[in-house]
Amino acid sequence: MPVYDAEDIVELKNRKKRQKRLIRFLVIILILSIAAALFITQDKWLPKLKGIGRQYRTIVNSGQLATGNFPIDIDSGSDYQMKYSAGKLFVLGDTSLYYYGTDGKLLGKRQHTYSSPELRVAAGRALIFELGGDDLSVEDEEEVLYTKHFDSTILFARLSSDGYTAVATTSDNYSCEISVFDKKGTCIYERKCIELVYDISFTAESSGCVLSYIEAENGSMVTSLKKISFKESGSIWDSEKLSMLGLEVSAFDGGAFVLGYESCAYVDDSGRQTVSYSYDGELAGGASMSGLSAVIVNNNDLRKYVAALFDGPDKQPVIVELSEPSIDVTVFGGLAYVLLPNEIRTYDFSGGLRSTASVSDSYTGFVRSDEHIFLKSYNKIDRIDYES
Repeated sequence: MPVYDAEDIVELKNRKKRQKRLIRFLVIILILSIAAALFITQDKWLPKLKGIGRQYRTIVNSGQLATGNFPIDIDSGSDYQMKYSAGKLFVLGDTSLYYYGTDGKLLGKRQHTYSSPELRVAAGRALIFELGGDDLSVEDEEEVLYTKHFDSTILFARLSSDGYTAVATTSDNYSCEISVFDKKGTCIYERKCIELVYDISFTAESSGCVLSYIEAENGSMVTSLKKISFKESGSIWDSEKLSMLGLEVSAFDGGAFVLGYESCAYVDDSGRQTVSYSYDGELAGGASMSGLSAVIVNNNDLRKYVAALFDGPDKQPVIVELSEPSIDVTVFGGLAYVLLPNEIRTYDFSGGLRSTASVSDSYTGFVRSDEHIFLKSYNKIDRIDYES
């Protein structure tokens, strides 16, 4: 056992005191550094922290129908089309296209001569084309911006958020041809396709698009995707073949989402499939925006009704069980909205119920705006205020 004299003991005590002061000083410096870092970055973490307490607070909307200019009476019957863009409600009937404000006031009306019209809207514009015809028009409530006539049959047409238009037409020497027009109607890109294109989705800033193809392989239908740039020839990537009959494709920065007849899937930004989901029932609807996707599936035989919520291309879906068959679905503002026979339910993509509203069982579809939901029935359009 070591022996210490008085001076050694004093020195040992002083050394321990200095160590404690040093540790205390370092702890204070560390706390101050963390506090400074939190203060500098508060704009990033404070909104999320504030939202924790109300993340799963379910808002119960009244579902009270608006009056005044509502309901909007429709003469065309159940075949009319209703869409929303840039603060305007577009209603396409048998003979005319109507433009309404969110207050239900008629902003404009224009007749059309199409027998089987299809409507697409974006950036406050309307794209109307004849399904199986050879003409289309792009317009707003004030004027017809441009029209196009094709020497071949229009298979389909799509409108981008920047006002660009893509048109797929039949071809004598190829499976189809793609033409892309800018917002003024000038053709900026053409492509002759060996495979038949079934859908087109524009990429960011309308700089390119993702094409989807369907073909038979070993007795089954498969879907392939191709991402292209309007400034380059060839393709940026070609996806692997997806074992599905693809109906719609939705491009986003990280890849694309494919809504199929019996299943759906994501591919990443190299075309590799990352997530797939097979339906246990009949597809009732699907929607995708900015990589977030929602699919509703009804199995009437088993009385099983679900909404599959996809929080991006790298996560398996969250399955939400529903008490009734679902009718329609949309994705808006980072949330999924599901229409049931007597209710609208809103979910976040972790499956949390965010808001509800009781509605009539007569509605067959809906569209969402920033403050309202517009409800479509056989011969009228209603509006309710909706907070989510």
